[in-house]
Amino acid sequence: MPVYAALLYTRDVDWTEPGYDKEMAEYQAFGEAAAAIIRGGNALYPTPTATTVRVEGKGGKVITTDGPYAETKEALTGIYLLECADLDEAVAVAATIPAAWDGAVELRPVITFPTPPSA
Repeated sequence: MPVYAALLYTRDVDWTEPGYDKEMAEYQAFGEAAAAIIRGGNALYPTPTATTVRVEGKGGKVITTDGPYAETKEALTGIYLLECADLDEAVAVAATIPAAWDGAVELRPVITFPTPPSA
């Protein structure tokens, strides 16, 4: 079955801070309800903790910038990996993720590359 990355875009907050108990309970409930198809995922720290990396051509100078790749009102704040029968099922599941209620959930099919043999 295909795997979909569900990219969560929400308010840019630190979910480890106190005061988000209600929202965290909603994510916990989603996690329990969708446990059979969740293949991984985590929340991300706020965008000020991000570092963007660029390279001036292959093997060139490495340039780092503090902060996210793009500045937006809503930020990429988490990801789930969902194993679903098809996009229709992934959309139905994404609609139950709390981020969809006050932000957005972007779904992308995941390309699974073969595991290279051990050396």
